Amino acid sequence: MADSTKIERHLNIKGLNLYTNPLLKQNGELLRAVNVVSEPYGAKSQRPGYVTYLGTADGSVVTSLFSWTKDDGTTLFTYRASGVSLFSSAQGTGAWTLCGNGTITASAHVGYAVLGNTLMVCDGAGSTRYSTSGTSFTNGTLAPVAVDLVEYQRRIYAAGTASTLFYSTTNDATNWNTSGTSDSSSFTIPNAGKLSRIYTVADRLIAAKNSGRMYKWDGYSLIDMATDAGPSSPYSVSSTEGYYFWLNRKGVFGYGGVKPELLSNVIQPMIYNNAGGGISGAGFGTAPATSHIYDFMLACGSVTDDLTNENIPRAVIDYNYQKNEFLTHNFANAPTAFHSFKNADGQQQLIFGDSSGQCYTYGGTAVADNGSPIESIIEGVIDLNQPELDKKFQWFWGFFNPGCEVSVSAYIGNTYSTDSKRYVNIGTPKDGLLETTFPTSSRGKFLFYKVTNASTTKGFTFYGACVQAEVIGQ
Repeated sequence: MADSTKIERHLNIKGLNLYTNPLLKQNGELLRAVNVVSEPYGAKSQRPGYVTYLGTADGSVVTSLFSWTKDDGTTLFTYRASGVSLFSSAQGTGAWTLCGNGTITASAHVGYAVLGNTLMVCDGAGSTRYSTSGTSFTNGTLAPVAVDLVEYQRRIYAAGTASTLFYSTTNDATNWNTSGTSDSSSFTIPNAGKLSRIYTVADRLIAAKNSGRMYKWDGYSLIDMATDAGPSSPYSVSSTEGYYFWLNRKGVFGYGGVKPELLSNVIQPMIYNNAGGGISGAGFGTAPATSHIYDFMLACGSVTDDLTNENIPRAVIDYNYQKNEFLTHNFANAPTAFHSFKNADGQQQLIFGDSSGQCYTYGGTAVADNGSPIESIIEGVIDLNQPELDKKFQWFWGFFNPGCEVSVSAYIGNTYSTDSKRYVNIGTPKDGLLETTFPTSSRGKFLFYKVTNASTTKGFTFYGACVQAEVIGQ
C-alpha cells in the first residue's frame, strides 16, 4: 500500500453527535441514527416495533397511563385517562373498563400515588379520589384539588393548583384533617411559577414549578435548589435506578440528588436551533416521556436539526443511560402518553397511547409498527482525519448480519449541505459483507455513507464500515 493510501475504520458505531464541529467527530459518531438501537454495544440494530394493547375504549386522546400492583404482589391494574374517563384493566390484559366514579376533567392528565393499599388519583381540577378495590373510586374528604401526588415519609403529598403543597396524615392516604389526632398540613412553595410535578429523589421530596424552579423538602426544611432547569413538561419526568430525567427548554436534564445536569448537548440542534426546527414551544410544555429499563424515551413531535437539515416526524428522542448515548426514532403513531411497568408475568413492559385512543405494546418480537414498516436510517461521514485534502476513494467495506435486506449508498463530495448530496446505491449485503470499489473518478474531501432499511418482516444489525482512499497532496 502506497504511503498516500489510507484506511479509516468505523468499527465502534456510536450515537448521535450534532453539537461538535463535524470535522472533529470521533470515528463512528453518526450524523443520523433513526429507528436503531445500540445492540450489541458498538453496533446498531433496527429498533423493535409495537403491536396494539387492548382496545380504544372511548376513542379519545390518551393523556395518561399508569399501573398499580396491590400489596398482595399479584393483583395488577393498568389505567388510562382519555376524554372525560378513567379506565382500568385487570391484570393489564382485561378489556378497558370504566372505573366507578371514573369521570374526570376533559383531556386532563392524571397524577397518582399509593400509600399502604390505597391508590390516590388527581386530575388538576376535579376531586382527588382514592380506591382500595382498584376499580372504583371515592372522592376524598377534605383532600385538596391537585395536579400531582407522591408518597413520601408515609404520607401522600399533593401539589395544589397554585403553589401550595399539602400532605395527608401519617399512614393514612384518606385523612386530610388538620385538627385533633390528625397531623395533615400544608405550606407554600415560594417564588415564580406554580407547582407542576412532585417526586422523590435520594430521600427528598422535589417540588418543581412550571417556571423551572425546584425545591427540596426533607420533612422539616425547604431548600431552594437555585436553578431554573426543572421540567418544562411535567409529563416528561421519569426515572431509572433512582436517577431522574426530564425535558427543559434548554435540553434533556438528569438528576440524582445533587444538581440537575444537562445531558443532551450532542443533540442540542434537535432541541432548539437557529432555523427554528427544534421542539415546538407548545411541545416543551406537554411532551410525554418514560424510562423503560435504561432508555429515557421522549416524544417531541416533528423536529429538524440545523446540521443535517433532515426532518424526523413523530420523533421520539431515546437517551440510553447505560451507554450515555442519544438516538432518535420516529413511530408510525405519535405517542401522547407512555408507561413502563412490570406486567403480571414480572416482565418490564412499555405501553403508549395515541390521539386515536389506541394503546400499543413496544418491544418483544414485533418487527413492524402495528403493521407499518420501520424505516431505519444510519448516516456517517469519513474524511480520514484529513478534511482539508482531496481523496481518491477506492474501496468500501460494510459489515452486517447475514440475510439482512438493507440498502447501502454513498456520496463523495466537498460539502455537508444536504441539498448537495446525491447518494448512489452501492449494494445490498445479503451475505453480511458488502465489499465494493469506487470508480476512478470518485474524488472528494468527504465520503458520506448511508444505511437504510424499511421492512415489516426482519431487522438488521450494522457492525461497522471501512474505507480505503488515496490522499491527494499528502
